[in-house]
Amino acid sequence: MQTPSSEDRSASDPVSVRPFHFRGLFLTAVALRIETTVFDESFYTRLDAQLAQAPQILDDAPIVLDFALVPELDQPGTIRDLIDNLFQRDLLIFGAQNATELQLSTVRGYGIIPIKVGRETALPAARAKAKRAEAKAAAPAPASTNVTVTSSVRSGQMVVAEHGDLTIVGSVASGAEIVAAGSIHVYGTLRGRAIAGAHGDESARIYCRSQQAELMAIAGLYKTSETIPPELRKQGVQVFLDGDKLCVEAFE
Repeated sequence: MQTPSSEDRSASDPVSVRPFHFRGLFLTAVALRIETTVFDESFYTRLDAQLAQAPQILDDAPIVLDFALVPELDQPGTIRDLIDNLFQRDLLIFGAQNATELQLSTVRGYGIIPIKVGRETALPAARAKAKRAEAKAAAPAPASTNVTVTSSVRSGQMVVAEHGDLTIVGSVASGAEIVAAGSIHVYGTLRGRAIAGAHGDESARIYCRSQQAELMAIAGLYKTSETIPPELRKQGVQVFLDGDKLCVEAFE
C-alpha cells in the first residue's frame, strides 16, 4: 500500500483549505429619498413616470430607502403599504438609511437592513483596539489617491477611484462603469456609466471629449441617455451640480 506523501496530505487536509474569506466591497447603489408622507395616486403616478424614463438604470439595481426628510413618517401600516407598492414595481430594496427606530423596526420585517452612510463602523476587534489608542493624537485624514487608466474600459468592466479622481486615457464602452470619489476625466468617448462624487462630494465633475453616456451621476443625482439633451450627444461636455440640479454643458 502506498503511503501518502506530506504533499498529498496537505492537499487533502481540510484545515489547510480556507473555506471562505471576508473582503471589503465597493457597492454602487441607488438611493430613493422619500420626501413626503402622503403616498396617494399622484405619488405613484410620478414614480412610474420616473421609472419609465430610465428602466435600464434601475433594472436589477440595489436600492436604499432614505428616510432623512420624513422622521414624522411613524405609521407602520403606511410604511408597509409603501414598501409593498415599491416591491410590486420590481424595485430591489435591500437597505434603509437615516431611519427612525420605528421605521427600521417596520422595514426589517421585509429583510431590509439599516445602512450607515458617510461613516465607517469598526468591527468589534477594531473597536477594542481604538479604545486602547484613545489617548493618542488623531491620525490625519488619508490623502486622496487619484487613479489613471491608460487604456479604454471594455463593456462589463468597472473601474473605481475610491479616494480621488479618475482619469481614463481612452474610451468607456457601453456596459462599462467608472466610479470616483472625486471627478472623472475621459479623454475619449464615454458610452457607459460615469459616477463621480461617489461619497457625496458635490464639487466633483465629469469631463469627456465625446458624450454618448448611458448614465452620468454626481453625488447621487443622475441623468440618463433619455434625459440628456440630444444636441449634446457626441459633444465634449462637462457635468456639474448647481444646487439640486445636475447640469450638462458643452465645452465652449
